[in-house]
Amino acid sequence: MKRFKNILCVVNSDAESKVALERAVSLAASNQARLKFVEIIDKSSLDLKLIDYIYSSKNIQEEIIALRQEQLEKLVAPLKKNIEITTKVLVGIPFLEIIHEVLRNDHDLVIKTAENEDILDRIFDSDDMHLLRKCPCPVWLVKPNSPNTYKQIVAAVDVDDFYPEEELNTRHLLNVQIIEMASLLALSEFSQLHVVDVWDAAGEMVINSVFHDTPIEKVDAYVEEVRRQNGDNLDALVYSVEKNIGEGVSDYLAPQIHLIKGNPSKEVPAFSNDINADLVVMGTVARTGIPGFIMGNTAETILNRLNCSVLAVKPQGFQTPIILPD
Repeated sequence: MKRFKNILCVVNSDAESKVALERAVSLAASNQARLKFVEIIDKSSLDLKLIDYIYSSKNIQEEIIALRQEQLEKLVAPLKKNIEITTKVLVGIPFLEIIHEVLRNDHDLVIKTAENEDILDRIFDSDDMHLLRKCPCPVWLVKPNSPNTYKQIVAAVDVDDFYPEEELNTRHLLNVQIIEMASLLALSEFSQLHVVDVWDAAGEMVINSVFHDTPIEKVDAYVEEVRRQNGDNLDALVYSVEKNIGEGVSDYLAPQIHLIKGNPSKEVPAFSNDINADLVVMGTVARTGIPGFIMGNTAETILNRLNCSVLAVKPQGFQTPIILPD
């Protein structure tokens, strides 16, 4: 099972960052991973116009960075026991600086405290949503009031095979990543793992509302066939992952399998809320090789309806539209 080896944790002076910081330290220790803490100074928040009349804004910026660097070092100093930890203060647009840092240093996970904003702001413009859309590595957004120990972890997958042939393998590999990461975290947290697939019988509503003379037995048989196919696909997916992680580990995890009929945008958040999920692991993109192809509407809607922490996974081969500056 793939483990994280090079973790990037975003912190700030806000006390809410402590939750993400503790998560990052615990995960780095259990994975024997390198860990870097970064604080990002939003350049737009540095009002240097007046200062420019008196001092050099460049000198003031350097002094601010030095002060924040010193504070960051003090924050993480007690944590440097059995973990390789480095720190860095960055200045710029937060989500861009995070992605640049990922690209420069090949980080395989970003952890940060989730922004606590009104939903309309969160959907379109927040740094979190930019990261979920564009960051090339998994992004773990930790809810500010997240518990110290996760009890319920959800792996949300999509095993529907009504996709173009070229997408099916990518989707399968993404599903495998989701379950493996959720399994890894469930092991370290001693959590109950839930694997969830939401399915729907395409055209069922049209048949029932337009073609009234269609025998109900035929409609029911069609719906049952779709349910059975999705169930078989889900069982095959879980079995393939269990072989990879080992029989003993799988037996210990004993994941609960859920096949739910409905719309994923509604059912994934509803299920997560019903079981008081602490973390949902899910994919945000299912196509690769197209720079700028960021996130589907379904994934974005789910993310904005969840009330828990989220670990968002990109498929292998995802190309971020963000490029490093010269």
